[in-house]
Amino acid sequence: MTDSTPARDRRHVPADLPDRIRHYIDGAFVDSVDGDTFDVLEPVSNETYAPAAAGKKADIDLAVAAARRAFTDGPWPRMLPRERSRILHRIADLVESRDRRLAELESFDSGLPITQALGQARRAAENFRFFADLIVAQSDDTFKVPGRQINYVNRKPIGVAGLITPWNTPFMLESWKLGPALATGNTVVLKPAEFTPLSASLWAGIFEEAGLPQGVFNLVNGLGEDAGDALVKHPDVPLISFTGESRTGQLIFANAAPYLKGLSMELGGKSPAIVFADADLEAAVDATIFGVFSLNGERCTAGSRILVERAVYDEFVERYAAQASRVTVGYPHDPDTEVGALVHPEHFDKVMGYVELGKTEGRLVAGGGRAEGFEFGNFVAPTVFADVRPDARIFQEEIFGPVVTITPFETDAEALTLANDTRYGLAAYVWTNDLTRAHNFSQAVDAGMVWLNSNNVRDLRTPFGGVKASGLGHEGGYRSIDFYTHQQAVHITLGEVHNPTFGKR
Repeated sequence: MTDSTPARDRRHVPADLPDRIRHYIDGAFVDSVDGDTFDVLEPVSNETYAPAAAGKKADIDLAVAAARRAFTDGPWPRMLPRERSRILHRIADLVESRDRRLAELESFDSGLPITQALGQARRAAENFRFFADLIVAQSDDTFKVPGRQINYVNRKPIGVAGLITPWNTPFMLESWKLGPALATGNTVVLKPAEFTPLSASLWAGIFEEAGLPQGVFNLVNGLGEDAGDALVKHPDVPLISFTGESRTGQLIFANAAPYLKGLSMELGGKSPAIVFADADLEAAVDATIFGVFSLNGERCTAGSRILVERAVYDEFVERYAAQASRVTVGYPHDPDTEVGALVHPEHFDKVMGYVELGKTEGRLVAGGGRAEGFEFGNFVAPTVFADVRPDARIFQEEIFGPVVTITPFETDAEALTLANDTRYGLAAYVWTNDLTRAHNFSQAVDAGMVWLNSNNVRDLRTPFGGVKASGLGHEGGYRSIDFYTHQQAVHITLGEVHNPTFGKR
């Protein structure tokens, strides 16, 4: 039954929303130097809820200068790891204590279902806690030549880290970069996605209350081509960590090249989920439903290409389509909602374009349009296409929404060919009870991360990153520590100096 109440009256509007979203530079909230703003929409009604300061080069210059002063003159890089760790633990405590408010704002701003937004807020706290522990526990390499030499590695923070984050699960992904960047003693300038700037503005208060020194954290809102571009090109920003689409990553790579910046980029994905005939089909269906429809399908690691062995293909498609049709689409604030509203009308139009294209490239078995009962807002019905050929655009291109393709295969070799037949290589999921096949297949697939008989459950100690068009470098655990620090080798001679002798003849 369709509710005739206007969209604006059915959305949940959090209390105490800011009347404007500002930058945070050198310990103060400020407007853009030129006073420019852009409108921020919420995805249920697609109405503007606040203007945000539109940062440009002048604003980035101020933020970088503040971060640089905090790095060269401030206490943060010179604190003992234990001292920084205490502040990071306080940050984690504050995030945990405010998880419901964070989730409420994130859900409102991004369209993410409230229960999933709450999980992401708690994950943000865990990210800080993990790196707070890691910097205290870390040990660096020492190499000895007995009686001759000792060599050891001295880690040092690098400077101002430029952090550019996406609009899907923004608060959590900001924490994934902020945690290690700050833990290692760097200062930061954060440029959040323009679609979802609301939750990023909460970091300032959290950091102030936790005792982070002034100037260590700076935030500049704005469009990627303005604020993001200025941050990438700034000569005093030696590090850029970026999460977003592959085309933007290519631009960042090119623009950072003249400055020889350190880059870590997690980019797009079109991850395969391979289901063999001997797999637990019920578990595989459950996991692959969640893997593509959770977070509204707006996730880089979504298993959006499902490859199924022919012997169980028809059964799998039937069960998958039936379960996908039962996924609950609803308002983001409703705790029963499993798929909410896509983040922005531009993205909604893109996803709907792929849905219409898919009707010419595959057999529609579930969904296929706007969610029933939602004549407004960015609501897409969970959509499933079967019998999709590997040359189809919906098989090859990242859709980043609640849309999945299913393709049959006959042999292990064909499955591997299909799995690797895209420009992306972020994640892969393998479902089989054959241990030998599981290991051989996972090691042969072109993906930075592989899950065997498992959903996307990560251990924070493991590397996160992709291959091919899915990224450059890895973060997570010690890989994050490596990215955000110089590893200086120090060599000490013991006893007699063994030098070649020149010029004494």
